[in-house]
Amino acid sequence: MPAPHTRVLHRHAHADLPVAVAGDGPYIIDSRGNRYLDASGGAAVSCLGYSDADITAAIQKQAGKLAYAHSAFFTNEAMERLGDLMVAGAPAGLDRVYLVSGGSEAVEAALKMARQYFVEIGQPDRRHFIARRQSYHGNTLGALSVGGNEPRRAPFRPVMADSHHVSPCFAYRERRDNEGDRQYATRLADELEAKIIELGRDTVAAFVAETVVGATSGAVPPVDGYFSQVREICDKYGVLLILDEVMCGSGRTGTLFAFEQDAIVPDLVAVAKGLAAGYQPIGAVLLSEDIFRAFYEGSGFFQHGHTFMGHATACAAAIVVQQKLQKPETMATVRRLGAYFAEGLHSAFDAHPHVGDIRGRGMFRGIELVADRATKEPFDAELRIHARVKAAAMDNGLMCYPAGGTIDGRTGDHILLAPPYIVSESQIDEIVGRLGVAIDAAVAAS
Repeated sequence: MPAPHTRVLHRHAHADLPVAVAGDGPYIIDSRGNRYLDASGGAAVSCLGYSDADITAAIQKQAGKLAYAHSAFFTNEAMERLGDLMVAGAPAGLDRVYLVSGGSEAVEAALKMARQYFVEIGQPDRRHFIARRQSYHGNTLGALSVGGNEPRRAPFRPVMADSHHVSPCFAYRERRDNEGDRQYATRLADELEAKIIELGRDTVAAFVAETVVGATSGAVPPVDGYFSQVREICDKYGVLLILDEVMCGSGRTGTLFAFEQDAIVPDLVAVAKGLAAGYQPIGAVLLSEDIFRAFYEGSGFFQHGHTFMGHATACAAAIVVQQKLQKPETMATVRRLGAYFAEGLHSAFDAHPHVGDIRGRGMFRGIELVADRATKEPFDAELRIHARVKAAAMDNGLMCYPAGGTIDGRTGDHILLAPPYIVSESQIDEIVGRLGVAIDAAVAAS
């Protein structure tokens, strides 16, 4: 097989990708002039589209003044302004910010922060992390260890840290027929409590969860009352609650933080992706004052760091994005468009023989594809229906984010949808229409 004419190791070594050369609102334009309507924000990143003049101007201004200064020697104005802005926009209880370069780094930092916190306060036996099956928390080894995306974990399992997993809150697949939301949430909370007791109530450091599960299962929201019970269990046993909002945060669900809709506040929350809307690589951990004080009054430093943390140019971009996202009218728009999007998806696919579930919040939606709607039977994994949908959509000028292994890491197909918040209702109609064509083409070709 001849090698491709590229020196770049792409995500797929056999990939023959179009070359992106420009952006125009919610569209990406390739080198041949083809326009792709972005129904997924890339990977739920580009929440403000691809041509925001305010953000690019801020990047240019900061780069012309001071692009970067290493955080071991200096803080910088943009870093400090962003920290203040993020805390001002966060619910009470999240009082400090640790800035990194992306989502995996943010989760990795949160895990290490949790561990060192207990060392600082004299509880060094707290070493276990509990997370959930069918989750994804990043590709660094620590984040991968707590993640529950089995295809991504499998090659690296021998070198990953030990971690423990409980059931996801996945009502479409795992709620029993005789359970309401409260009973289902209680069963899951009981399972978490049992796992803490099994490991040793004084040995668990944190429970890690995506507030709304993203890429692994396709915009799966928690049932009502789930996270309030989880918060109570964590408090009962002195376990920190780490929420991963790398994908579902930054206003994606209609509130700046997805957990606001669950009436709780975590001890640490990881954000990235939409933090700077893709205009610069940046991520962050927001943490409680108690955790900060443990470092401040203990050893005095967090034993961690990355070269580009607090990068001035990245922070300058994120400041403008956060200013836009924190405007009440922006979140009102996300909620309005999200409701319109959900209505369009239900209208188009509620009776579709191969759409089993439509779920999500705000501008974060998932469609689960099935071979049989009545029985919920998935397609044969060998058919790779999700990959066929992606290819058919791209051929029709639509970007969406399908994936396989929705149910158990091997079987099941879903499509994740996360359009930029700047789309119009007519563009949402276009997304729904093109998506229907792609699903039908993928099923027909199988």
